[in-house]
Amino acid sequence: MSTTTVNPATGEELATYDTLSSQEASARIEACHAAFEKWKRKSLDERAETIRSLGTALRDHKEELAQLMTDEVGKLIKDSRDEVELCAAICDYTAEHGPSELADEQRDPGNAARGIVTYCPIGVVYGIQPWNFPCYQVIRYTIANLMTGNGVLLKHASNCTGSGMKIAEIFKAGGLPDDLFTVLVLDHDTSDEVIAHEKVRGVTLTGSDEGGKHVAEKAGKVLKPLVLELGSNDAYLVLEDADLDKAVKVCAEARLYNNGETCINGKRFIVTDAVYDEFVEKFVARFKAIKTGDPKADDTDLGPMARTDLREDVQRQVDQSVENGATIKCGGAIPDGPGAFYPATVLTDVKPGQLAYDDEIFGPVASVIRAKDDEDAMRLANDSRYGLGGGILSRDTDRAIELASKHFDTGMVFINTYGVADPSMPFGGVKNSGYGREHGGFGIKEFANAKAIFVGAD
Repeated sequence: MSTTTVNPATGEELATYDTLSSQEASARIEACHAAFEKWKRKSLDERAETIRSLGTALRDHKEELAQLMTDEVGKLIKDSRDEVELCAAICDYTAEHGPSELADEQRDPGNAARGIVTYCPIGVVYGIQPWNFPCYQVIRYTIANLMTGNGVLLKHASNCTGSGMKIAEIFKAGGLPDDLFTVLVLDHDTSDEVIAHEKVRGVTLTGSDEGGKHVAEKAGKVLKPLVLELGSNDAYLVLEDADLDKAVKVCAEARLYNNGETCINGKRFIVTDAVYDEFVEKFVARFKAIKTGDPKADDTDLGPMARTDLREDVQRQVDQSVENGATIKCGGAIPDGPGAFYPATVLTDVKPGQLAYDDEIFGPVASVIRAKDDEDAMRLANDSRYGLGGGILSRDTDRAIELASKHFDTGMVFINTYGVADPSMPFGGVKNSGYGREHGGFGIKEFANAKAIFVGAD
């Protein structure tokens, strides 16, 4: 068996990769475990030094990796370059802060003279990653686990297999020991076998909530620890006192960044009645001005979606929503011509029972929802089975912070801005958006054994 990557901007085939058999996959897991047995004996400072070198290698190979990511998934080339820089920054942050985060902690237990908490690696960690950030999704869990002392396996999305292979090459150039980071090109059945393999000690998935349920079931049956970063339907609240020009700018960026294919893109825009009409007018005008085209052109605002089947899913969600009462204000139809392009789209009259309200639309479609007032807007924001991120647009920053901390039922909230991730801040969600955290010092302990050592009196 094999898998072939395709350029979503042109429809042209890029490369074909052979799929591993069960026996081949098992051999690679064994090799990764053998590399882990040596790596875990490295000191925290030695691991940090290697991770810092990986960041340097990513920057050295930034352009070739960025070009490949854009070819495989249609990202704007400027976003691909920024993604590599973010990944290098994750390496820098982890190298600087990892040793102190993982340092032994002294405790004063009541049943011994003293206590020590030491953070030990657990073994080989298996990551199943999506296509929308071909480098970042890999680096996010890999660098944390390498710092912890674990070995890392990667099953990347089939349409960005080349990016996974390129990262492995870059890691080798950066001085990472052989086999410690291993790419597995697998079908779903073999992936399930990897989860069950005795040398695999932890599993992490970024993907849909349905995919998360499947992996959680497989991991649960063999008692493997798990981190899940799943889908979301992030709400951005435009409150009565919002600066509307700023709100329109932030909300448009939140919806259209990365061609609208980001788990923490804004998807539902909940606007209070007092400013609804003015916001919609300005928001639609901004979407109509978006230039769709070649993702490698500097003046392109929106590239293609990653695959034509994903575009068809988005169109189905739009059509069902319109059939159930939503209104298309702009976009909303697949254009003629090659590639997987889809226009920047705004839907209004969005209500419960429509896919645009209930489900995640993973493409450049904004669902605008009218709220009676600010309190109603907060209620609507939490009316979702998801809880990854969200945003608040308001001139009263202190009030927005209170709403974010006490009322927003999500793992992340952006106030008067939009952002994807930062190495210093925890990343993750609640409800059907998954569990566990990455970044901010949290990720390096998700697959660490917090070992308690009790020491008696001399």
